Amino acid sequence: MALIKSISGIRGTIGGKSGEALTPIDIVKFASAFGSWVIEQSNNPKIVIGRDARISGQMVSQLITATLQGLGVEVIDLGLSTTPTVELAVPLEKAGGGIIITASHNPIQWNALKLLGNTGEFISDEDGKKVLAKAENLDFSFAPVKKLGRYTAKEDYLDKHIEHVLGLDLVDVKAIAARKFKVVVDCVNSTGGIVIPKLLRALGVTVVEELFCEPHGDFPHNPEPLPENLRDIAKKLENGNFDLGIVVDPDVDRLAFFCEDGSFFGEEYTIVAVADYVLSQTIGNTVSNLSSSRALKDITLRRGGEYHASAVGEVNVVHKMKEVNAIIGGEGNGGVIYPASHYGRDALVGIGLFLTHLAKFGKSASRLRATYPNYYISKNKIELTPDIDMDRILDAIKLKYKKHQIIDIDGVKIEFEKEWVHLRKSNTEPIIRIYSESDSQVTAEHLANKIILDIKEVITSSL
Repeated sequence: MALIKSISGIRGTIGGKSGEALTPIDIVKFASAFGSWVIEQSNNPKIVIGRDARISGQMVSQLITATLQGLGVEVIDLGLSTTPTVELAVPLEKAGGGIIITASHNPIQWNALKLLGNTGEFISDEDGKKVLAKAENLDFSFAPVKKLGRYTAKEDYLDKHIEHVLGLDLVDVKAIAARKFKVVVDCVNSTGGIVIPKLLRALGVTVVEELFCEPHGDFPHNPEPLPENLRDIAKKLENGNFDLGIVVDPDVDRLAFFCEDGSFFGEEYTIVAVADYVLSQTIGNTVSNLSSSRALKDITLRRGGEYHASAVGEVNVVHKMKEVNAIIGGEGNGGVIYPASHYGRDALVGIGLFLTHLAKFGKSASRLRATYPNYYISKNKIELTPDIDMDRILDAIKLKYKKHQIIDIDGVKIEFEKEWVHLRKSNTEPIIRIYSESDSQVTAEHLANKIILDIKEVITSSL
């Protein structure tokens, strides 16, 4: 069982003891703390909520709704929704905040509360600490019976989100329709199954083959959109009957593509391709996090812009994007952030921009992928136990590789001449992530394995 409190929200496994997992008691406590924080920020407190389709979602949503009403907060419930849809809805509803009930790419036993401020963006680390302090100290009180919060269900926001995408200046519906694309989509039996096929048809895609698009939350495979979890859609494409494969995670903020021959376009290359298109229309700056491929930097420089790196986490990427006035950015996990739409990872926006790019490119997805620098990222992890001292590990690695360029704004990133490796504690799981990149897959994997051995040596020596 696990309960993680971080910049990415309150995340945990369902079932177990309070304080050790995401139990009903913990859900009520953290919802109370956040609702109380919103009340302090607004004279007319209102919170938008929405959830992905995972099995525990309805239970968690009911607990949050009742808790917020008990505080005197008005609840706008979008029901089955997506993370970016809730992000768009918060400012449209003039709400004081939002709660997205989703554990994103985590397996079925997990759920979470992702917390948004009144702009529809994730709350800052500073505000997150205030919410956690309120939860820890039970620093909240509930409303008398005549001042309980109202409840309103609004189930039309997915349609509003689609209309929003269609209205973006760089989304060319006519160009997409002219290509008569045939697309297969895997939505891992979550809310993407409701909105992504509908979006594709609205964009003029001729054939939409739906794979795992029933939103009942029983995930048919590990929901993280990595090649090893996506064999079904790859096999579907191998027959040559489709132009593209599209994959989203349970809350539809991560986006990955497959080429027409069943090859993986590359989750890291989602933001690269979208940025390439956006930069082809307007020269500007880009941002991705430290664990993302250097391909975005290459493309940005090629197009005449400037590239900047941020710490991992959507809120950190957004902060950096605002700081450098970036016109496109995101994360290498398939998260596209397009400020002309809103400051949040949005697979719907990513699809609209990517399909426009592919349509105007005029050739196949595999040919488009071949136009980009070829880097390989090796993504690895080590399970964390309570006796592992993460700070000691980072200090030891920094000392060992002190002759190389080191960036330590988020864990430790070591820059070699042609490669890099980044190790950091995950915000969403009890693990150490070790990412490495090279222009050779063998080299990337060798570098990752070398660092993993170094980490294990530090752990062993401390026991």
